[in-house]
Amino acid sequence: MIRRAAVALAALFLTFSAGAPAHATSYRYWSFWTYDASHWTYATQGPSTTRPTDGEVQGFRFAVSEDSTEAARPRGPVSFGAICARTPARGDRKRVALVIDFGTEPDAPAGETPPTRRTACARVPSDATTAEALAAVAKPLRYDTNALLCAIAGYPERGCGEPLTTATPASEKGTGPSVGLWAGAAAVAVLGAAAVWRTRRRRHV
Repeated sequence: MIRRAAVALAALFLTFSAGAPAHATSYRYWSFWTYDASHWTYATQGPSTTRPTDGEVQGFRFAVSEDSTEAARPRGPVSFGAICARTPARGDRKRVALVIDFGTEPDAPAGETPPTRRTACARVPSDATTAEALAAVAKPLRYDTNALLCAIAGYPERGCGEPLTTATPASEKGTGPSVGLWAGAAAVAVLGAAAVWRTRRRRHV
């Protein structure tokens, strides 16, 4: 009898624990993007190793994301012609259009307000990296000891890719007791079943 009660209560416990909130780790950071064929693509290299050609559009977005598959893209209209309209071409240099999206207030570190989205046309040497193009138009930049880009134009003032643990709502959140409560109830029920079994056994001895 005890075994049956334990199995039944274990199944009950697993049923309710499956609906409990899960926790996912997100990160607050600057993501790096390339623009082609009218859409943004998450960059496969970092800005310090990417060497764009003349006429390319690249973007940065500050946001809280779990990974690259769901990272927030730069917002707003994108056009190399519009961004670099006042920067004429020169044979010995290239032009790189940059979109810098500082994100939204919910994604901002505590006490900070994201600046307004901006665009800039960087005219840099033909062998310059995206990081060098960014430095030409959006100083000050801030990097950590691992060369991770932490801040563009001084934003944010603090932090660098820090993890943020958030709770993922359960499918039935708020409709029943917590997992801890059910675990406690299961333990009490098993002990109660054991007591009943012992009492009945003594009666038949």
